[in-house]
Amino acid sequence: MKIAFLGLGKMGGAIARHLAKSGEELTVWNRTASRAESLKNDGAKAAKSAAEAVAGADVVFTMLMDDAALEEMLVKGKVLESLGKGAIHVSLSTLSVAYSKMLTDEHAKRGQFFVAAPVFGRPHIAEAGKLWIAVGGAPAPVEKVRPLLEKFSRGMTVVAEHPWSAHAMKLGGNFLITAMIASLSEGFVYAEASGIEPEIFLETVNKALFQSPFYEMYGKIMLEPPATPGATMAVGEKDMRLFREAAQSEHVKTPLADVFMADFHRAFEAGMKDADWAAGYLALQRGA
Repeated sequence: MKIAFLGLGKMGGAIARHLAKSGEELTVWNRTASRAESLKNDGAKAAKSAAEAVAGADVVFTMLMDDAALEEMLVKGKVLESLGKGAIHVSLSTLSVAYSKMLTDEHAKRGQFFVAAPVFGRPHIAEAGKLWIAVGGAPAPVEKVRPLLEKFSRGMTVVAEHPWSAHAMKLGGNFLITAMIASLSEGFVYAEASGIEPEIFLETVNKALFQSPFYEMYGKIMLEPPATPGATMAVGEKDMRLFREAAQSEHVKTPLADVFMADFHRAFEAGMKDADWAAGYLALQRGA
């Protein structure tokens, strides 16, 4: 299959590299051209435009920041026009449920297929090829892209035949990540006030209660912030906003998410928009 990959940030670049190294016929594009050029050594071809990259492609992967960035590329970048009938668009991004529904309809009108495949994992997990993928889409296109998804993941869950269901799943998962970060932040501050080292608190409660590599990983990120954020507070706020919008559309109340949203806005007011999602939340709690 001819494959195109659009959006080569920290996550997209790592995923595209796995596809390129596996020997797939891959054409890549990124707004910052140097990121596409860097993949040439791994066997990828760099296109001058997004439209050029998808011309003749059987499968197109996109990994962009949000609805607006994807919409701009698909419409203004003329990707929808250049994508042929029968082609499959696989969105790896965290999108709103409403936009996912719209994309499903738009591709269907053009005789194309849309598969939602948002990924769970930070950049270092993407580099290791160990992401978990929530997949939504019709059976035939999902099965066609499954071997490609397996090249950069440790597993996947096929949520339902509606693509938007996978984006709803991803937003629900990210809500739980924030809930974990918020509870660990409050727990760490409580431990410090009680004369307990946060590292000892984390080790004890995780071994005694959760036994979770995920709690261990995020706890260490919070206590030893990375030089470069894996995900920022701005990303966390965006995902929480989309989670609340999706819930409200189904008349579901979100009291915890409402609290988390207020915390993100407090972080923005404190100039922490670009701070690491996990470490920034702890810093906010300490400041409070």
